[in-house]
Amino acid sequence: MSETLTITKPKLSMLEFSAMMAYMISLVALSIDAMLPVIDVIGADLGVTDPNKPQLIIGMLFLGLAIGQVIYGPVSDSVGRKPAIFAGLGLFIFGCVLTMVAQDFNVMLLGRFLQGLGVAGPRIVSTAVVRDIYSGREMAKVTSFIMSFFIIVPALAPLLGQWIADLWNWRAVYFSLLAMAAIVSLWYGLRQGETLHPEFRRKFSLRAIIANFIEALKFRVTFGYSLAAGIVYGAFLAYLMTSPQLFADVFGITHNFPYYFGALAICIGSAAFVNARLVMKLGMRKLCNWALLAKAIWSGLFFIAVVMLNKTGSGLPLVAFMVWAGFSFFLLGILFGNVNAIAMEPVGHIAGVGAAVVGCLSGFVSLGIGTLIGQSYGGTVLPLIGGFAILAPISLLVMKWADDENIK
Repeated sequence: MSETLTITKPKLSMLEFSAMMAYMISLVALSIDAMLPVIDVIGADLGVTDPNKPQLIIGMLFLGLAIGQVIYGPVSDSVGRKPAIFAGLGLFIFGCVLTMVAQDFNVMLLGRFLQGLGVAGPRIVSTAVVRDIYSGREMAKVTSFIMSFFIIVPALAPLLGQWIADLWNWRAVYFSLLAMAAIVSLWYGLRQGETLHPEFRRKFSLRAIIANFIEALKFRVTFGYSLAAGIVYGAFLAYLMTSPQLFADVFGITHNFPYYFGALAICIGSAAFVNARLVMKLGMRKLCNWALLAKAIWSGLFFIAVVMLNKTGSGLPLVAFMVWAGFSFFLLGILFGNVNAIAMEPVGHIAGVGAAVVGCLSGFVSLGIGTLIGQSYGGTVLPLIGGFAILAPISLLVMKWADDENIK
């Protein structure tokens, strides 16, 4: 069946197509990272008194994103790629409108949930669009270009969000997201045709989707590595939720926050290039094991150091925190692609549903863990560093269990 998927040649050049897909996928990172400099301001303007509650502005988007991953893949296989992407972008735009006009924090959270539910469409279906058009080395070339563009977005998004908020206000940041979604909708609608040929469309069947989900979860590697991914990503999600508070409260950094956040984002991006060289020599599993072991030891030592420093009345210096975070995030960058790729190994015959299972399971696990760590923030780096130290060996044990044998 794989040879039949390349059914149409692109109407536009590889460069333009790659840029369009990268733009579409980057809406996820923009929706998260552009809001980080202003989530505390939003909370204050909407009457939130709990200092940890604005973290939910990030968490609710992740919740919508986790749920949406289950929906759009099967829908796009049935009705086509364009309707699925347009439905997602439309829902995202509606969510942006709600957040722009929100006068109540609950309305804000509803808008963020709808943004996450909507942006899951272009995020998931764009991968299928690439596969519809390209294969082999051409697909690898397009994917590399998309990822090269995508890597720089988290580094620049907070700076963009802060610049817009300084120039106007936080509501203008949501308007900018709306405008970006509208632009890519027009671009995609006018320049790219439908890529799923009618004869390859599948009848939408809830029973078949559930059966495929159950089949995917029966593979211990898929289930275990998805679970491990959620555990290890939970610590990173806690960082995303708490980073504005942490830099402001612990290190007194507010206006320059985007620069520090961007520097750490580059550490994650640089790992992708290193991983591309190492994975062919060492293999995915060995890299995952080494990265998790190193992360556990590295974060464990820093956790002990912070506890000792706190007893003396002094805290972890900013330089030391950046060193810890930079190496920890570099190790996360090694893990990101490899863990997902291993989880997908047994489910190549149902890749669309398999990707949904991996994304949904890891998403819900990471959201639960990230929220738990984030809500325990109390003005120190201890919950964050402790989360990295504890979750890494747990993920390693789950991976070891997953590699033992398939669930019968």
